[in-house]
Amino acid sequence: MAKVYVFLADGFEDVEALIPIDVLRRGGVEVVTISTTIFPLVESAHGVNMEADLQFDQVDYSDADLLMLPGGMPGASNLFAHEGVREVLMAQYKAGKKIAAICASPAVVLAQLGILKGKKATCYPGFEKALAEAGATYTGDLVTVDGNITTGEGPAAAFPYAYELLTQLVDKATSDQIAEGMRYKHLMA
Repeated sequence: MAKVYVFLADGFEDVEALIPIDVLRRGGVEVVTISTTIFPLVESAHGVNMEADLQFDQVDYSDADLLMLPGGMPGASNLFAHEGVREVLMAQYKAGKKIAAICASPAVVLAQLGILKGKKATCYPGFEKALAEAGATYTGDLVTVDGNITTGEGPAAAFPYAYELLTQLVDKATSDQIAEGMRYKHLMA
């Protein structure tokens, strides 16, 4: 079973965290939410308190198949400010393992770490300049996959982003089945 760690920082965008967590768990992926604060409770950008499964220092991330970053502000900035998150992301990247970020996080976190240099990526409109300055090519798509890096545009991309990640971690048939069961395919008809 694939294992995903989702980093939660105060100010994370609610749907960009919860929709992928939900979709991946429905698809049989082990998803562990990680608080990057000193408390298990993390407050979203819209005032929703979410209790993370574990706190950052309680985990050995070497078994991660995917590290995932929700966006939102100041959530993305708070993720980048966390030294441990930066170190774990760089170790994952250097190992050639999967990283996913959505909304502001591709620009605010991944671009600043140099992870997007020479890659195609998307992000929330208005953050494109940070991608370009980091040597990335901005696509403007809802979801962009370039090698081991998957990026999403913003809240409206949460479902297609989640199904893309499920396809990568399990398979397309499972992703399609979950999408159908959640009536997402109905929207696309």
